[in-house]
Amino acid sequence: MAIAVEMPKPGNTVEECIVTRWAKHKGDSVSSGDLVVEIETDKANFEVTAPVGGIVLETFFAEGALVPVYTNLFVIGDVGESVDPFRPGSQTAGSAAAQQPEESSKSPLQVPVQRQNVEASSTPSSLSPRARTFATEHGFDATGIVGSGPGGRVLEADVKQAYHSSPRLSSAAKKGIARGLAAPDEGSGAGGMILSADLMEASAKISSLREKIARRMRESLANTAQYTLNSSADASGLLKLRARVKGSTRLPDININDLVAFCTIKALLLMPEVNAEFIDGKLRNHSEVHLGFACDTPRGLLVPVVRNAHQLTIAELSQKMKDLTAQAVSGRIALDDISGGTFTISNLGALGIESFTPLVNPPQVAILGIGTIQLKPIRRDGKVEFVDSIGLSLTCDHQIVDGAPGARFLKVVREQIENVESLCTI
Repeated sequence: MAIAVEMPKPGNTVEECIVTRWAKHKGDSVSSGDLVVEIETDKANFEVTAPVGGIVLETFFAEGALVPVYTNLFVIGDVGESVDPFRPGSQTAGSAAAQQPEESSKSPLQVPVQRQNVEASSTPSSLSPRARTFATEHGFDATGIVGSGPGGRVLEADVKQAYHSSPRLSSAAKKGIARGLAAPDEGSGAGGMILSADLMEASAKISSLREKIARRMRESLANTAQYTLNSSADASGLLKLRARVKGSTRLPDININDLVAFCTIKALLLMPEVNAEFIDGKLRNHSEVHLGFACDTPRGLLVPVVRNAHQLTIAELSQKMKDLTAQAVSGRIALDDISGGTFTISNLGALGIESFTPLVNPPQVAILGIGTIQLKPIRRDGKVEFVDSIGLSLTCDHQIVDGAPGARFLKVVREQIENVESLCTI
């Protein structure tokens, strides 16, 4: 019996994924658990495996396709079974070329765009022979020209008109464009000819993944009422513990970020109203702490999640965060490890940032930003002392967390940090 396999949904906010590589193709035999296709989101790469053994009867999307979640990706079954009942309907995501099945995506009729040294074989097949010859001889890209001939056929006159109305390029400029440089609409040469000196670096189009990240950041601000509170905590205890770790050969490598994360977890247990999610107008408070932490990776921002972080010792938490960071950077982090967070921290202290405005990661209701440690003047007993202080920036969704509760939570975080030596047994 034929079985369709859908595009999975790797996380609450993921709506579509990109097909990056087919490991199996139409007609290939597979066993249960075999890798069939690799996909990616704006966060990481994932693998989709065969749920049963059989023959890959059809793959519905080409590599590069942007496919909505829960859309059928491929069908496994026995030879001769129909795949029509499983074929996806009209798709709204991705480019037209990417949405075609694999075989049609490799059609020889596809024409490269923005080429200046056009060969006869790469010009559109709707050109008349004389139009094709003119385009080839003049190194002119005739794609996109609307023809005036029968059936829209592109005639020589159409190509000539487009050629003479287009900016003229010097030989050196043509070579520069072939190397990827961009040309202005008009050059500085005689009659507006574009010279090599007029060329500039081509603007790089951002990837679809970067576009998704940008869209989600806008949605975060558009769908929430965010405000940020800034404070600082005495970091003397943090630095003492870190010095003890660095000076020991038997202690695990616990860093400042691990210690602050541990203190944040303790604060969330004391104020669980901040450890919550706001979904479809309903608030869900959590007694368990699933701590997300922002991670800088080659592909961009990723937020691994330490599940049941409140049950871990400082050493266990530190090791778990290091393991997840390594998986995130390599792009092989598991689906479950980037979803389900109830609260997030973001640390920019290592880059010298004193305070910043972290964006809430919906449906969570708050996020804690961690800044650098610096000396600050503090008044104590009528005297001014310089104390090592760590910056803290708490952003909350005002729909759920008012200013006073947010300030109280930040105060609790500060107290936990300033008493870290009594909290952590190392």
